[in-house]
Amino acid sequence: MSEAFCIKEVQPLEMYESIKEWKNTNISAFLTNNVSLNTFHDQVMLKVLEVAIGNMKQTEVPCKFTWFITGSGGRFEQGLISDQDHGIIYEKSTAENDLYFKKLGEEISLGLEIVGYPLCNGNIMSSNPVWCKSISDWENQLTKWMGEESWESIRYLQIFYDARSLYGESDYVQKLKTIIHQYQNNHPTLLKRFVSNVKHVKNAIGPMGQIIVEQHGIYQGCLDLKYSAFLPYVNSIRLLAIKEGISETSTIARINKLQENVQYKDLLKYCYENFTSLLNYRFSLFDVKAYDDTHYLNLKNLSREQRKEIKQILKYGKKLHDAVIELISTKSA
Repeated sequence: MSEAFCIKEVQPLEMYESIKEWKNTNISAFLTNNVSLNTFHDQVMLKVLEVAIGNMKQTEVPCKFTWFITGSGGRFEQGLISDQDHGIIYEKSTAENDLYFKKLGEEISLGLEIVGYPLCNGNIMSSNPVWCKSISDWENQLTKWMGEESWESIRYLQIFYDARSLYGESDYVQKLKTIIHQYQNNHPTLLKRFVSNVKHVKNAIGPMGQIIVEQHGIYQGCLDLKYSAFLPYVNSIRLLAIKEGISETSTIARINKLQENVQYKDLLKYCYENFTSLLNYRFSLFDVKAYDDTHYLNLKNLSREQRKEIKQILKYGKKLHDAVIELISTKSA
């Protein structure tokens, strides 16, 4: 069990270094299962937020807000190393509030990077004004994204749909997701646009039934778990969750909720079992030094039975993906 973390009287940047040291010292105690590890990540990130707020020159937060995480963090599916995906929703836009949360967002991103969460390549962070707005401005932004035809707007909507409030007014996130549900009910073509955004997945099984691995580079001989294995499941289940207005964020929770619907009973028959196994395979990648290392599984390290299981998981994921694409495309036509 980890020791409780206490913020010491040190310089601002040293506070983040202290959290990093505490994280690195104690994370091994949480490498028992996926839930334990992700609960620990939540705890670490909340400590970063606490320090970030304390580092602001303004002694009091000017209004209500929520800080949310998204991506694998929002879905409760982080590996040992995870990059940043987060945003801020605050109560009201004023000159004072806008400036405060802009600075807070920048401070949070800096703190997380120091603690060991790499910056997001897609800039999905509270330091980006696109992901740090008042709830009214968020409503306008979501409506704009839903009305636009661009690939990027739909991508942003999908990312937001995986948002999970980690601190503050959790109902802010739910309120905004309700706007997506309402819009989708009145504009069925929105689902079709979601489909177009995730229609293509990385081929994982070759024409002779072999698992396709990386042919070159440092991950030669490895399976790309993120794009070949996880995304067919994550994207398919998210599409169904949006279709059915399900607010849960984790893929596992979404599967459980969807399985309550009789029309998905056969489609999702092995989905929970397969995705849980996938999480366990990714969880086994604990000897990693960089974020990308958590996405590649070396098949040489697997037993014959494990390779057989991985192949079945990949085949089922592709079958699930194609079936969901067809289902929604037909319903939205």
